[in-house]
Amino acid sequence: MSNAQPGGAPIRVALVDDQPLFRGGIRMLVDSQPDMTFVGEASDGRQAIALAVQLKPDVILMDVRMPVLDGLEATREIVARGVESRILVLTTFDLDEAVAKAVAAGASGFVLKDADPEFLLAAIRTVRSGAEVFAAQATADLIRRFSQSPNRLGGEPEEFGTLTEREREMFFHAAKGLSNGEIAKQEYLSEATVKTHISRVLTKLDLRDRVQLVVYAYEHGLL
Repeated sequence: MSNAQPGGAPIRVALVDDQPLFRGGIRMLVDSQPDMTFVGEASDGRQAIALAVQLKPDVILMDVRMPVLDGLEATREIVARGVESRILVLTTFDLDEAVAKAVAAGASGFVLKDADPEFLLAAIRTVRSGAEVFAAQATADLIRRFSQSPNRLGGEPEEFGTLTEREREMFFHAAKGLSNGEIAKQEYLSEATVKTHISRVLTKLDLRDRVQLVVYAYEHGLL
């Protein structure tokens, strides 16, 4: 079964990282896949913005800590410019607030740099399909750090009050990490109905995906 995009076009992948050896390894890995092609690389955030605007890759693998401009600011700028590339953040070890903020700024998830090659490739395919990726341990770290952060925002945001009772139920299920299938089973609904509710929640809260929903919940102290 092919993972190529509709029409047979390969997934166009770019990488932003300040380590030449790491870039070389990822380039070889991506180009070894029949459904992917490596279209460009950058060594800092400033170059990343130019690359994103010029090449508009399907997926950008973004390191966080880089010279000149870090991955957080680069992600913010790329999203602000309306580039539709999906951004997958790369992190070396335990999650920190910079990675969480990159997700909140519009990244579609994050993976550890030492993840198995097959996991990274699967993550690329997943974010390209419109879904999000974040490993279970990374999710736990994200939740813990936001719940302990002195910068955590308190109180219920005004837009949260626009959700219906059912949409709030869907919000809290999703914020706890439940999949659409798990929510459907628990609430005795069809997965299609759950998907519709989640979509409405994201729209009302101006969130891009479920990763941002999790960040939103913990940032505002809703869980």
